[in-house]
Amino acid sequence: MNSTLRACAAAAGLTLSLAAAAYDPKATIADLDERLAKIGAPTIQGTDSVAGKTVPAIYFGDRKINNNYDVVDSVRKAHNATATVFVKDGDEFVRVSTNVLTPEGKRGIGTQLARNAAYESVSKGQQYCGPIDVLGTAYDSCYNPIRDAGGKIIGVSYIGHKK
Repeated sequence: MNSTLRACAAAAGLTLSLAAAAYDPKATIADLDERLAKIGAPTIQGTDSVAGKTVPAIYFGDRKINNNYDVVDSVRKAHNATATVFVKDGDEFVRVSTNVLTPEGKRGIGTQLARNAAYESVSKGQQYCGPIDVLGTAYDSCYNPIRDAGGKIIGVSYIGHKK
């Protein structure tokens, strides 16, 4: 019986450590960025309509990310996390692919990255990881700038684990 309890305790500890790893924002953003990189190099190619707004069209390889949700949805499935790809439009970053839902239950595409600590960091080309409010919900998050081949910031990748 004692060995059975030890085995159960060991299994529970393993489950907890795996769950902790699954909710590591830095590991999750690395996975999102890796999934995007496997598709190809990021570029801007013309414009596209997202939620009725004309914004730059961000591509990874030959796949347009605007209004395409397969990568962000795969991150939700793998990590139980929200994920977004923003495109840089002037001084703003606009959600063009996301699994973040609005209070009405629709994808939050077409909305802008709030002018917060994450905005300040990625605008300077730096990663931001920490607490953030996303469309009214608190998350432990990470944001990374997306750069084209010339090093210009053309977008932002984001993941968040609900607090």
